Amino acid sequence: MTRSLALVAHEFRYCQKVFWRNPGSVFFTVLFPVVLLLIFATIFGNEPIDSLGGLTTERYYVPAIVTLAVISATFTSLGMNVTIAREAGLLKRGRGTPQPAWVFIAGRVGNSIVVSVIMVVVVTAIGAVLFGAPVPWSTLPLVAVTLVVGASAFSTLGLAVTALIPSREAAPAIVNLITLPLFFLSGVFIPENEIPEGVLSASSIFPVREFFQAFLASFDPAADGPGFPWLSLVAVAAWGLLGLLLAIRYFRWEPRR
Repeated sequence: MTRSLALVAHEFRYCQKVFWRNPGSVFFTVLFPVVLLLIFATIFGNEPIDSLGGLTTERYYVPAIVTLAVISATFTSLGMNVTIAREAGLLKRGRGTPQPAWVFIAGRVGNSIVVSVIMVVVVTAIGAVLFGAPVPWSTLPLVAVTLVVGASAFSTLGLAVTALIPSREAAPAIVNLITLPLFFLSGVFIPENEIPEGVLSASSIFPVREFFQAFLASFDPAADGPGFPWLSLVAVAAWGLLGLLLAIRYFRWEPRR
């Protein structure tokens, strides 16, 4: 057991080094969400959203961009990077070593979750300093639970989606084709009062909307009604379980070509 944990720690450190030394990963996972927060909060101003109890758009975009950042660090990052590693033959070579296969997965998922935690802290701090959005000290347990459930679920979905991607060149297009429309339809990019109710209801079928709703309730409980957002978290967890089952069944270690 000790040896397995040491292998996971080694794999995690390797993934961290690779991530932070890759300018593309750092920009799109870390800097891009920050840029979007600054742009959206500036464009939409400090207008109240009546359907959310008068929550201002500046405060609305903090949990919205946190949602985007976590999904980028998990689903998007794993979907792209694991596919690239598979098509380069790295997964096949790694599978041929004595290292257990689960260690490889644990290292990369652990890296994604740590980056997610960092992004929650960074986006929350920027929102507090620049836009006066309150830090959710009183609901930190809810923020933590939402982060763990969402990051885990989107990590399994990211591993599952690699089965749909035929080549490394197709990875960015397919992953973004899945996420970008859902960001728009789920109220992450556009304040939900600007989106037809029917569209919001339809988007609730997918995990992005439910994950955002849970974070919104975590950061501003008055916006989404009092109480623990159990239904949203259960929906996200169900999608995560589906992703896990699909990954177990269809995940490939060898290049598809």
